[in-house]
Amino acid sequence: MLPRILCTTLLCSALALAGGCSEPESDDTANGSVDAQAETGKPETAGVGDSQSRKAAQAAPESGVDYHSFANTGDYRVEHLDLDLKVDFGRKVLEGEAVLDFKRLTKKNPPLVLDTRDLKIEQVRAGHGSELKPVKFSLGETDPDLGTPLKIQLPKNATRVAIQYETSPGASGVQWLEPQQTAGGEHPFLFTQAQAIHARSFVPLQDSPQVRMTYEATIRTPEELRAVMSANNDPDAEKDGVYEFEMPQPIPSYLLALAVGDLEFKPMGERTGVYAEPELLDAAAAEFEDTESMLEATEQVYGPYRWDRYDLLILPPSFPFGGMENPRLSFITPTVIAGDKSLVALIAHELAHSWSGNLVTNASWRDLWLNEGFTTYLTNRIMQNIYGDQRYRMEMALGYDDLQADLEDKEARDEIMAIDLRGRDPDEVFSNIPYEKGSLFLYELEQKIGREAFDQFLLDYFNNFAFESITTEDFLAYLQKTLLKEYPEKLDEERIREWIFEPGIPEGAPHPQSDAFSKIDPVRQQWLDGEISAEEIDTSEWTYHQWKYFLDGMPEQLSDEQLKELDSTFNLTQSKNNEIAFSWLMIAVRNDYQPAFERLESFLTEIGRNKFLRPLYRNLVESGKQEMAAEIFEKARPGYHPLTVKVNSRIIYGEDAG
Repeated sequence: MLPRILCTTLLCSALALAGGCSEPESDDTANGSVDAQAETGKPETAGVGDSQSRKAAQAAPESGVDYHSFANTGDYRVEHLDLDLKVDFGRKVLEGEAVLDFKRLTKKNPPLVLDTRDLKIEQVRAGHGSELKPVKFSLGETDPDLGTPLKIQLPKNATRVAIQYETSPGASGVQWLEPQQTAGGEHPFLFTQAQAIHARSFVPLQDSPQVRMTYEATIRTPEELRAVMSANNDPDAEKDGVYEFEMPQPIPSYLLALAVGDLEFKPMGERTGVYAEPELLDAAAAEFEDTESMLEATEQVYGPYRWDRYDLLILPPSFPFGGMENPRLSFITPTVIAGDKSLVALIAHELAHSWSGNLVTNASWRDLWLNEGFTTYLTNRIMQNIYGDQRYRMEMALGYDDLQADLEDKEARDEIMAIDLRGRDPDEVFSNIPYEKGSLFLYELEQKIGREAFDQFLLDYFNNFAFESITTEDFLAYLQKTLLKEYPEKLDEERIREWIFEPGIPEGAPHPQSDAFSKIDPVRQQWLDGEISAEEIDTSEWTYHQWKYFLDGMPEQLSDEQLKELDSTFNLTQSKNNEIAFSWLMIAVRNDYQPAFERLESFLTEIGRNKFLRPLYRNLVESGKQEMAAEIFEKARPGYHPLTVKVNSRIIYGEDAG
């Protein structure tokens, strides 16, 4: 990626239409003044002095500025990372050295500022090549969301720093699991989760998605355990306690990932396979056996897969997300192993990120919709190619319903795709707005110009911005040169801007629907009206999607008799499909259905996926069961990821909870 320090003439022309682009005064202020950052511990708005700070806070976010990084990327740009880390399960720390090779973007010699969070910095050396000498460094003021800036005094013309450090046992991006928290129950497990800004909790670096770097790593583990990374893993590597990795393609820091555990490998195709604990390996390989077909189908439409291999790592159930698109090795929750491939859209989603997100990346968390909206659109297309039109329509319709549910709960400012996150934790950006609203926007473009033309646009887009990090305004500038120029009678720039910069969904937007769901509505209503019994509902050919639609469409309140009838007929409390179980437990909590509460507690304590946990805990609190929620949460807390603890403690105990 070529670093974009100043707005280009073309981009600024487009930004004038998009609300303006103010050029930084010099390289020293391109991404925040290094001196202001080091003194205050907070990034300064680019090009804005103290006397104008209040006005800047009210102005629109400046394109290309990462408000969630201390790093002075206008002065230096990290291009390569070398890691040498020891994994200490006893102390629950990673310790070792990170060596950063960087490019100088100014003739001056300001300090290098890096992002850290709860790291113990022991020594810093700097210089050229192997000629590194100890230098002075200091840690600035800690911000509760952003961590702590590390300020390093550099020798003149230095292009490399080596930082000796160790992580905190409570690092926000690292989870340490005891043996009893794993499938095998005999060995501990470690995994990292760097998105959005948690890489800084286990590596000192420029933790911004606009910075792309290659990396190499040596990871030292207990001999009985295997290490894997978002890099070139060798499934035949001897378990000798030392593992070496290389990532030759440049990636943003949030895609840096490590896992260590009792892991085995099983191939699923020529370029695909799965790593998992032995107890889960066969089930995972069978569930996700279509991954190779998904990869090939995506290549046919959107261009070659550029990451060599695509493997999956099945994590313990405490993983806080459904999946994480770490390149070459997506991290996957075991909660999608349903036995019938009903939840494999998650695999399609993480695979699609190999084009939208990993290849073309959002430059800041304001621009997340460029990752997730494009990826959700591609996910639906992959599902259609592999599983047919009916599955495609159901996936689209459920996504639309999820979007509507989010829009009902959110403030107007959080319904905007190009969201303003200044002064906020960037983890707050993750909702159905960047995912489903972003996808619906692209679906409207497809509907207006035709699928063949839109596929060609996406292919060209991925090729044009390959291995770059871009902003919403970059996308608009590209749209000006392509679709808006080619289809002036079909596309309207004002409407496009409404999609991106205004809350809600524009009037007349597509409304994806499925015949498979329209058949469910009258059956549900007949049962609610007492015209038929639950036993008379023919569910023999229902898919998971239809079950979810059936349950999610129930009224807020059901009688105890209705709940018992549904449960006794369909055994919903004991459903093996976690999505169906989740929908049923939401109903059970709202209606105080006691027979489901034992399953509710086991569900909340055994699973760490926030997609399930946040709504269930919120439902408990809003239903007057805060004490019950707190009791379950405290029991489950030791097995939760730090991010899961943070998010759900705020739901249960209030916004000021730690």
